[in-house]
Amino acid sequence: MESVPNLAPVGLPGDTDSRPARLQAHHLSVHFAERSALEDITLGFHAGETTSLVGPNGAGKSTLLKCLSGILAPSHGEVLLDGEIVRRPTSRVAYVPQRSDVDWKFPINVLDVALMGRALRASRLYPVSDHDRQDALAALHEVRMSRFASIQIGALSGGQQQRVFIARALLQQADVYLLDEPFSGVDAPTQTLVLHILDDLRQSGKTIIFATHDLAMAEQSADVCVLLNRTVVAKGPASRILTVPNLRSTFGGAMDVVLQPRA
Repeated sequence: MESVPNLAPVGLPGDTDSRPARLQAHHLSVHFAERSALEDITLGFHAGETTSLVGPNGAGKSTLLKCLSGILAPSHGEVLLDGEIVRRPTSRVAYVPQRSDVDWKFPINVLDVALMGRALRASRLYPVSDHDRQDALAALHEVRMSRFASIQIGALSGGQQQRVFIARALLQQADVYLLDEPFSGVDAPTQTLVLHILDDLRQSGKTIIFATHDLAMAEQSADVCVLLNRTVVAKGPASRILTVPNLRSTFGGAMDVVLQPRA
Protein backbone atom coordinates (compact mmCIF):
# COMPACT_ATOMS: atom_id res chain seq x y z
CA MET A 1 0.00 0.00 0.00
CA GLU A 2 1.24 3.45 -0.92
CA SER A 3 1.40 6.09 1.78
CA VAL A 4 -0.32 9.42 1.22
CA PRO A 5 -0.64 12.53 3.39
CA ASN A 6 -3.43 12.64 5.96
CA LEU A 7 -6.62 14.07 4.55
CA ALA A 8 -8.75 16.62 6.34
CA PRO A 9 -12.20 15.36 7.27
CA VAL A 10 -15.01 16.44 4.99
CA GLY A 11 -18.28 17.52 6.62
CA LEU A 12 -21.52 15.74 5.86
CA PRO A 13 -25.04 16.32 7.17
CA GLY A 14 -25.07 15.13 10.78
CA ASP A 15 -21.35 14.25 10.80
CA THR A 16 -19.42 15.97 13.58
CA ASP A 17 -16.66 13.41 14.24
CA SER A 18 -13.20 14.94 13.75
CA ARG A 19 -11.14 11.92 14.93
CA PRO A 20 -8.62 10.41 12.51
CA ALA A 21 -10.35 7.68 10.52
CA ARG A 22 -8.91 4.17 10.29
CA LEU A 23 -10.55 3.58 6.89
CA GLN A 24 -11.42 6.31 4.41
CA ALA A 25 -13.19 6.62 1.09
CA HIS A 26 -11.90 9.81 -0.50
CA HIS A 27 -13.86 11.23 -3.47
CA LEU A 28 -14.70 7.69 -4.53
CA SER A 29 -16.61 7.10 -7.78
CA VAL A 30 -17.39 3.87 -9.63
CA HIS A 31 -18.73 3.67 -13.17
CA PHE A 32 -19.82 0.54 -15.06
CA ALA A 33 -19.93 1.39 -18.78
CA GLU A 34 -22.51 4.21 -18.99
CA ARG A 35 -23.93 3.57 -15.51
CA SER A 36 -22.76 5.36 -12.39
CA ALA A 37 -22.76 3.14 -9.29
CA LEU A 38 -21.13 5.61 -6.87
CA GLU A 39 -20.47 9.33 -7.16
CA ASP A 40 -17.91 11.29 -5.13
CA ILE A 41 -18.14 9.33 -1.87
CA THR A 42 -16.09 10.74 1.00
CA LEU A 43 -16.47 8.90 4.31
CA GLY A 44 -14.40 8.05 7.34
CA PHE A 45 -14.78 4.94 9.52
CA HIS A 46 -13.23 4.81 12.97
CA ALA A 47 -11.76 2.22 15.32
CA GLY A 48 -14.21 0.86 17.88
CA GLU A 49 -17.20 1.98 15.83
CA THR A 50 -20.01 0.21 13.96
CA THR A 51 -21.49 1.85 10.85
CA SER A 52 -24.64 0.78 9.02
CA LEU A 53 -25.05 1.52 5.30
CA VAL A 54 -28.70 2.03 4.36
CA GLY A 55 -30.18 2.57 0.92
CA PRO A 56 -32.45 1.06 -1.75
CA ASN A 57 -31.47 -1.76 -4.10
CA GLY A 58 -28.97 -0.40 -6.60
CA ALA A 59 -27.83 2.37 -4.25
CA GLY A 60 -24.20 1.19 -4.36
CA LYS A 61 -23.92 -0.36 -0.89
CA SER A 62 -22.31 -3.58 -2.17
CA THR A 63 -20.11 -1.65 -4.58
CA LEU A 64 -18.86 0.57 -1.76
CA LEU A 65 -18.04 -2.43 0.44
CA LYS A 66 -16.13 -4.09 -2.40
CA CYS A 67 -14.12 -0.92 -2.97
CA LEU A 68 -13.37 -0.59 0.75
CA SER A 69 -12.17 -4.21 0.80
CA GLY A 70 -9.82 -3.76 -2.17
CA ILE A 71 -11.77 -6.26 -4.30
CA LEU A 72 -13.02 -3.59 -6.71
CA ALA A 73 -10.89 -0.72 -7.99
CA PRO A 74 -12.69 2.64 -8.07
CA SER A 75 -12.99 4.61 -11.29
CA HIS A 76 -11.93 7.74 -9.41
CA GLY A 77 -10.75 8.52 -5.90
CA GLU A 78 -9.04 6.39 -3.28
CA VAL A 79 -9.58 4.08 -0.34
CA LEU A 80 -7.14 4.66 2.51
CA LEU A 81 -6.32 2.36 5.43
CA ASP A 82 -4.42 4.26 8.12
CA GLY A 83 -3.34 6.74 5.45
CA GLU A 84 -2.15 4.15 2.90
CA ILE A 85 -3.89 3.55 -0.41
CA VAL A 86 -5.67 0.20 -0.65
CA ARG A 87 -5.12 -1.29 -4.12
CA ARG A 88 -5.90 -4.96 -3.45
CA PRO A 89 -7.39 -7.17 -0.71
CA THR A 90 -5.45 -7.08 2.53
CA SER A 91 -5.50 -9.32 5.60
CA ARG A 92 -6.37 -6.25 7.68
CA VAL A 93 -9.82 -6.00 6.05
CA ALA A 94 -12.27 -8.93 6.27
CA TYR A 95 -15.16 -9.02 3.81
CA VAL A 96 -18.35 -11.09 4.20
CA PRO A 97 -20.32 -11.08 0.92
CA GLN A 98 -24.05 -11.40 0.42
CA ARG A 99 -25.13 -15.03 0.48
CA SER A 100 -26.63 -14.57 -3.00
CA ASP A 101 -23.13 -13.83 -4.36
CA VAL A 102 -21.72 -17.21 -3.27
CA ASP A 103 -21.63 -20.44 -5.29
CA TRP A 104 -22.99 -22.83 -2.68
CA LYS A 105 -22.55 -25.83 -5.03
CA PHE A 106 -18.76 -25.52 -4.93
CA PRO A 107 -17.34 -28.77 -3.44
CA ILE A 108 -15.76 -27.42 -0.26
CA ASN A 109 -16.47 -28.28 3.34
CA VAL A 110 -17.12 -26.00 6.29
CA LEU A 111 -13.62 -26.28 7.76
CA ASP A 112 -11.97 -25.37 4.45
CA VAL A 113 -14.27 -22.35 4.05
CA ALA A 114 -13.22 -21.13 7.49
CA LEU A 115 -9.55 -21.71 6.65
CA MET A 116 -9.90 -19.28 3.72
CA GLY A 117 -9.66 -16.61 6.40
CA ARG A 118 -5.93 -17.33 6.58
CA ALA A 119 -5.39 -17.18 2.80
CA LEU A 120 -4.03 -13.60 2.78
CA ARG A 121 -1.59 -14.36 5.60
CA ALA A 122 -0.38 -17.85 4.65
CA SER A 123 2.03 -18.90 1.92
CA ARG A 124 0.59 -20.99 -0.89
CA LEU A 125 3.85 -22.94 -0.98
CA TYR A 126 3.14 -24.71 2.31
CA PRO A 127 0.26 -26.96 3.40
CA VAL A 128 -2.24 -25.76 5.98
CA SER A 129 -0.68 -26.07 9.43
CA ASP A 130 -2.20 -27.88 12.40
CA HIS A 131 -2.16 -24.53 14.20
CA ASP A 132 -4.34 -22.95 11.49
CA ARG A 133 -6.72 -25.90 11.60
CA GLN A 134 -7.09 -25.60 15.36
CA ASP A 135 -7.72 -21.86 15.05
CA ALA A 136 -10.34 -22.53 12.34
CA LEU A 137 -12.10 -25.06 14.56
CA ALA A 138 -12.04 -22.55 17.42
CA ALA A 139 -13.63 -19.91 15.16
CA LEU A 140 -16.29 -22.42 14.10
CA HIS A 141 -16.91 -23.25 17.75
CA GLU A 142 -17.46 -19.54 18.45
CA VAL A 143 -20.31 -19.50 15.89
CA ARG A 144 -21.65 -22.90 17.07
CA MET A 145 -20.61 -24.68 13.84
CA SER A 146 -17.62 -26.86 14.77
CA ARG A 147 -19.64 -30.09 14.59
CA PHE A 148 -20.37 -29.35 10.92
CA ALA A 149 -16.66 -29.04 10.00
CA SER A 150 -16.70 -31.90 7.47
CA ILE A 151 -20.05 -31.00 5.87
CA GLN A 152 -20.23 -29.50 2.36
CA ILE A 153 -21.09 -25.81 2.70
CA GLY A 154 -24.05 -26.02 0.32
CA ALA A 155 -25.79 -28.59 2.52
CA LEU A 156 -26.28 -26.06 5.31
CA SER A 157 -29.20 -23.73 5.96
CA GLY A 158 -28.89 -20.01 5.20
CA GLY A 159 -28.26 -19.14 8.83
CA GLN A 160 -25.60 -21.85 9.16
CA GLN A 161 -23.85 -20.68 5.99
CA GLN A 162 -23.73 -17.14 7.34
CA ARG A 163 -22.22 -18.39 10.59
CA VAL A 164 -19.44 -20.16 8.67
CA PHE A 165 -18.62 -16.98 6.75
CA ILE A 166 -18.48 -15.07 10.03
CA ALA A 167 -16.04 -17.72 11.31
CA ARG A 168 -13.90 -17.20 8.19
CA ALA A 169 -13.83 -13.46 8.89
CA LEU A 170 -12.91 -14.05 12.54
CA LEU A 171 -10.02 -16.29 11.53
CA GLN A 172 -8.63 -13.46 9.42
CA GLN A 173 -8.05 -11.44 12.62
CA ALA A 174 -8.61 -8.21 10.72
CA ASP A 175 -8.86 -4.62 11.90
CA VAL A 176 -11.87 -3.85 9.69
CA TYR A 177 -14.94 -6.06 9.12
CA LEU A 178 -17.20 -5.40 6.11
CA LEU A 179 -20.49 -7.31 5.93
CA ASP A 180 -23.00 -7.17 3.07
CA GLU A 181 -26.56 -7.80 4.32
CA PRO A 182 -25.41 -10.13 7.14
CA PHE A 183 -28.90 -10.36 8.67
CA SER A 184 -30.86 -11.01 5.48
CA GLY A 185 -32.52 -14.41 5.10
CA VAL A 186 -31.14 -15.89 8.33
CA ASP A 187 -32.93 -17.16 11.43
CA ALA A 188 -33.35 -15.12 14.61
CA PRO A 189 -30.72 -17.09 16.62
CA THR A 190 -28.14 -16.42 13.90
CA GLN A 191 -29.00 -12.72 13.89
CA THR A 192 -28.55 -12.59 17.65
CA LEU A 193 -25.25 -14.48 17.50
CA VAL A 194 -23.85 -12.26 14.72
CA LEU A 195 -24.86 -9.11 16.60
CA HIS A 196 -23.12 -10.40 19.73
CA ILE A 197 -19.92 -11.18 17.81
CA LEU A 198 -19.92 -7.80 16.06
CA ASP A 199 -20.40 -6.01 19.36
CA ASP A 200 -17.47 -7.92 20.88
CA LEU A 201 -15.32 -6.93 17.88
CA ARG A 202 -16.35 -3.28 18.22
CA GLN A 203 -15.53 -3.27 21.93
CA SER A 204 -12.08 -4.71 21.13
CA GLY A 205 -11.39 -1.71 18.87
CA LYS A 206 -12.31 -3.14 15.47
CA THR A 207 -14.06 -1.16 12.75
CA ILE A 208 -17.40 -2.66 11.67
CA ILE A 209 -19.35 -1.65 8.54
CA PHE A 210 -22.46 -3.51 7.45
CA ALA A 211 -25.03 -2.94 4.70
CA THR A 212 -28.68 -3.48 5.53
CA HIS A 213 -32.16 -2.65 4.27
CA ASP A 214 -33.59 -3.13 7.78
CA LEU A 215 -34.07 0.32 9.33
CA ALA A 216 -34.57 -1.09 12.84
CA MET A 217 -31.31 -3.06 12.59
CA ALA A 218 -29.51 0.00 11.23
CA GLU A 219 -30.65 2.08 14.19
CA GLN A 220 -30.30 -0.41 17.01
CA SER A 221 -27.02 -2.09 16.04
CA ALA A 222 -24.78 0.73 14.82
CA ASP A 223 -23.11 3.81 16.29
CA VAL A 224 -23.28 5.64 12.96
CA CYS A 225 -25.67 5.39 10.03
CA VAL A 226 -24.86 6.32 6.42
CA LEU A 227 -27.78 6.90 4.06
CA LEU A 228 -26.58 6.09 0.56
CA ASN A 229 -28.05 6.35 -2.90
CA ARG A 230 -25.05 6.43 -5.24
CA THR A 231 -23.88 9.40 -3.18
CA VAL A 232 -24.00 10.10 0.54
CA VAL A 233 -27.32 11.61 1.60
CA ALA A 234 -26.47 11.88 5.31
CA LYS A 235 -24.17 10.44 7.95
CA GLY A 236 -24.36 10.52 11.73
CA PRO A 237 -26.06 8.92 14.74
CA ALA A 238 -29.09 6.94 13.60
CA SER A 239 -31.35 8.81 16.04
CA ARG A 240 -30.65 12.01 14.08
CA ILE A 241 -30.18 10.61 10.58
CA LEU A 242 -33.16 8.28 10.21
CA THR A 243 -35.73 10.99 9.68
CA VAL A 244 -38.63 11.04 7.23
CA PRO A 245 -37.07 13.77 5.01
CA ASN A 246 -33.71 11.96 4.87
CA LEU A 247 -35.30 8.60 4.12
CA ARG A 248 -37.44 10.08 1.37
CA SER A 249 -34.33 11.71 -0.11
CA THR A 250 -32.62 8.32 -0.01
CA PHE A 251 -35.39 6.01 -1.15
CA GLY A 252 -37.41 8.43 -3.29
CA GLY A 253 -39.83 11.21 -2.51
CA ALA A 254 -42.86 9.04 -3.19
CA MET A 255 -41.88 6.44 -0.60
CA ASP A 256 -44.23 6.00 2.35
CA VAL A 257 -41.95 6.08 5.40
CA VAL A 258 -43.16 4.74 8.73
CA LEU A 259 -40.76 5.12 11.63
CA GLN A 260 -41.41 3.21 14.82
CA PRO A 261 -41.42 5.43 17.92
CA ARG A 262 -38.19 5.13 19.92
CA ALA A 263 -38.37 3.83 23.46
